[in-house]
Amino acid sequence: MSRRPKKALAAAAALIVIGAASHAEPMLSDSRGTFGLPGLVDMPTAESAPEGTLGASVFRFAGALRVSMTFQVTDRLSGAFRYSRVPDVFTGGSALYDRSFDIHYRLLDEKGLRPAIAIGLRDFIGTGIYSSEYIVATKTLRPRLRATAGLGWGRLGSKGSIGSPFGDRPPLDFGEGGKANTDQWFRGPVSPFVGLAYQVNDKLTLKAEYSSDAYALETAAGTFARDSSVNLGFDYAINKSASVSGYYLHGSEIGLQFNLLIDPRRPPVPSGLETAPLPVRPRPSPVTEPEAWATDWTSDPEVHPGIQSALVKALAKDGQVLESMALSATRVEVRIRNQRYLAYPQAIGRTARTLTRAVPPSVETFVITSVVEGMPSSSVTLKRRDIERLESEGSLEILRQAEFSDPVRGQNSGLVPTEEVYPRFVWALSPYGEASVFDPDDPFRADVGLQLTGRYEFAPGLILSGMMRKKLLGNLDDSTRVSDSTLHHVRSDLVEYQKQGDPGLHRLTLAWYGRPAPDIYSRVTVGLLERMYGGISGEVLWKPVDSRLALGAELNYVKQRDFDTMFSFRDYDTVTGHASAYYDFGKGFMGQVDVGRYLVGDWGATFTLDREFANGWKVGAFATFTDVSSAEFGEGSFDKGIRLTIPVAWTTGKPSINKVSTVIKPLNRDGGARLDVDGRLYETIRETHQGDMQIQWGRFWR
Repeated sequence: MSRRPKKALAAAAALIVIGAASHAEPMLSDSRGTFGLPGLVDMPTAESAPEGTLGASVFRFAGALRVSMTFQVTDRLSGAFRYSRVPDVFTGGSALYDRSFDIHYRLLDEKGLRPAIAIGLRDFIGTGIYSSEYIVATKTLRPRLRATAGLGWGRLGSKGSIGSPFGDRPPLDFGEGGKANTDQWFRGPVSPFVGLAYQVNDKLTLKAEYSSDAYALETAAGTFARDSSVNLGFDYAINKSASVSGYYLHGSEIGLQFNLLIDPRRPPVPSGLETAPLPVRPRPSPVTEPEAWATDWTSDPEVHPGIQSALVKALAKDGQVLESMALSATRVEVRIRNQRYLAYPQAIGRTARTLTRAVPPSVETFVITSVVEGMPSSSVTLKRRDIERLESEGSLEILRQAEFSDPVRGQNSGLVPTEEVYPRFVWALSPYGEASVFDPDDPFRADVGLQLTGRYEFAPGLILSGMMRKKLLGNLDDSTRVSDSTLHHVRSDLVEYQKQGDPGLHRLTLAWYGRPAPDIYSRVTVGLLERMYGGISGEVLWKPVDSRLALGAELNYVKQRDFDTMFSFRDYDTVTGHASAYYDFGKGFMGQVDVGRYLVGDWGATFTLDREFANGWKVGAFATFTDVSSAEFGEGSFDKGIRLTIPVAWTTGKPSINKVSTVIKPLNRDGGARLDVDGRLYETIRETHQGDMQIQWGRFWR
């Protein structure tokens, strides 16, 4: 064993002894390493970001450009997706554009004399350019001083090895990439690494480490010289979300990094910019004013229309459409379409307040039914006395009194439709943006332009809608990448649609939504279903209002559209469809499994897991496995990606039901490709059901 590994082992042992002998309350916040996750410089630490935090970092030095996206899935589990540009390491010519995934799990928390301990996998899927595994411990020695010591395998075991305790590391056979290199994990040489972080003040943190990565590929290619195992760095916090880092690397290079951390639960602007709701109007005492409680008004044919007309105007001011109403001496049901509030309980609460001011005192039971796409999806029943009694109490108290039900089970024949609600036409002209990120040839390309959308509702549930786009500027059509897929090009010719489909009619459909039975929802959509396909799509969904589980089935017959995205078609048609199961695991985790036939005719399943927040943020990942082999699929081996949804209200502070959603996929291939139909049932109705309502119920009195 060389003297340097012995010194490293001694340093690691010293840190552990110091950690065992020290006990200090942590004051430091976690800082990002060059791989995006909490770390020193190149070496990881046993820290974690706050649960739910999203991170992004851009790191640049002579040896690489790394763009990392991270997500703190749970309090202990962290994940990262990375896009790297590595110069000349394999070919000696063009740079390697590599996509990789990391996972980091904190096994133990720091407590008393015990350090925090974590285990992690770096670049464990794909070509393995940074493939490594580690076990690491981090201990707070003083309130501003933190020490880290760990053992690394793979890249992190390539300098100062102390042996191979779990056997030799086999050569990486990544084939088409995209597969986990499980046979390599924690095998081969293992090396120690150590480091320190010192927080000078609230803004500045200094870091130093002894690196166990030899950077053998880069030094062999002459990318840079590795003259030292010691790396130095600093983090400077610009504000609570952004920071900049600088590094002196390998005794020869300078590196810079920009970091961004976002907590979805903390919006950049304060919420509550909407107007205050109407206060609850208490009823007069039945003892002192018994005449106010009389019910002879029910025989007056002018009362119901008058109350309904007043409610229409009052609710319209608050962003709600009163679709229909039934009124008796003791009960009122209103069916409302929420057009303003992302949290449906806020719309329910404001409607309940308005009802206390609009209906006679004898009406004790309020039934407020949410309507989406013309379908009554759930009813919330409240007692008027509870609304009056609990207005100044917390929202939890009124939730305990609320009853959730399926409106189809107890349909009220006395419902009177509101005049002039149907037919209804709305349209909008707005800007749009479309981006291609992490392309193997170009890290970022984008278009911006104008988008015209229109929607004509003939009757409840019968909707004609469309969307047309015109690019103003951008470079999505500059790509020279040509699909090499051996399968029919059901998705991989996207660039041709971007080049030739301007202007383009992206969607023109007639959809019919219905409630054929209790707990059952239906949809039939015909027309130009999406940018690449037209045809007919049918779907049914079973989803009780109070159930965590939902089951659905979809069947589609589609024909591939021409590249100009107008009304002509190519010579390819197919039948595709899936059986789906959705389950709410609680604590913000939602799972989905879709099993069936995909666009290219392959059979398989897509597995999706989303982490959702009460304010509408959603971060998820999916993977699709079908009977298409990895060789037929091509680069990437199977379809996978990350999806992100951001509510517009989070960024503006103003109430809005709109959301911005995107899907980030390492590659756009043909295997495992699913039809992209607008208005699928589960996402359409779930926010009005009991589970989602309870999560957002804190906004009932807002």
